[in-house]
Amino acid sequence: MATFLRPELSNLRAYSTLTSDSLPPEVDSLDTNEFPWDLPIALKERLAQQYISTLASHRYPDSHHWPLRQAIARYVSEHSPTAISPHQIAVGNGSDELIRSILLATAIGGYGSILVAEPTFSIYGILAQTLGIPVQRSPRDPDTFAVQIAEADALIAQGDPPVRALFMLQPNSPTGNPLTTAEVDWLRQLPEDILVVIDEAYFEFSGKTLVGELAAHPNWLILRTFSKAFRLAAHRVGYAIAHPEVIAVLEKVRLPYNLPTFSQVAAQVALEHRQELLAEVPTVLAERQRLYERLQACPQLRLWPSVANFLFFRLQEPQHTQPLCDALRREGTLVRAIAGGIRVTIGTPAENDRFWQRLEQALLTIL
Repeated sequence: MATFLRPELSNLRAYSTLTSDSLPPEVDSLDTNEFPWDLPIALKERLAQQYISTLASHRYPDSHHWPLRQAIARYVSEHSPTAISPHQIAVGNGSDELIRSILLATAIGGYGSILVAEPTFSIYGILAQTLGIPVQRSPRDPDTFAVQIAEADALIAQGDPPVRALFMLQPNSPTGNPLTTAEVDWLRQLPEDILVVIDEAYFEFSGKTLVGELAAHPNWLILRTFSKAFRLAAHRVGYAIAHPEVIAVLEKVRLPYNLPTFSQVAAQVALEHRQELLAEVPTVLAERQRLYERLQACPQLRLWPSVANFLFFRLQEPQHTQPLCDALRREGTLVRAIAGGIRVTIGTPAENDRFWQRLEQALLTIL
């Protein structure tokens, strides 16, 4: 590498997706956990009209996101025993930007390390490494994917450098399991000098949230996104819910004008129409159960239950995992090879049927 580049980045593996030049002309994208249906045409037309009539393209976006933060606070309060204030909300260009801001606010410059329990969302570790922040990696139980708490506690106790932030998905990705009672109890008793980040990206599918406990834990922060159930993956809108003091620091370290005006407007419109948009979530859950039952009956696979909008399974002969993914891709179905297995997003009924048919054929060919 050029001598002005940090040498530790030379072997860093970036987060990646399939490139368009490697894909067949028509694909079922069941690899990125997006919602299977686009925004309704009526909402798209409303957004288009707002772009034409009210959006000033020559002006910078609202740098404080105040109307959107107010709308998010109202939505979050619907699932909390205590009202959430807009001062408890930070908005980012996707959750990824918020994760990076958390790292900047807690551990950069040798101040500390972060803890993740693997397998989990790889971006936590990737972003930390890009900032030169050490990553403590605790294992999960190989059968249940629950956190092995004793091992995690041992990493925290070592404290070299001290753990400043801990990232926990609820439910976990790629495995789909929710936090157990033991895991939540463990999070409650962690030292207050550790920021506990609970990523609820799949909240609208799982129905599970710890937002009601934020008032009792000022060192907790909850992440959510508009990229999944709200169908705004193209707009890159994520948000954090935390104590106002934590939010104020996140506001200091983020880039100015970080969220385009059109994305802010799209998120507000989605929240205004949340009942309509979220009404299709039960259809996704029913499709998840239908596909789960099919996969569960397949002897070549080991399948885990999920409360998210995806399923995770492993082959009994793991050396065939990547060849199976490649065979599915050639037929037009994209899935994610990860954590020694395969994660498949729940798509439309037709996409799920095609996935199942292609999977059956590929298993006959490969195994």
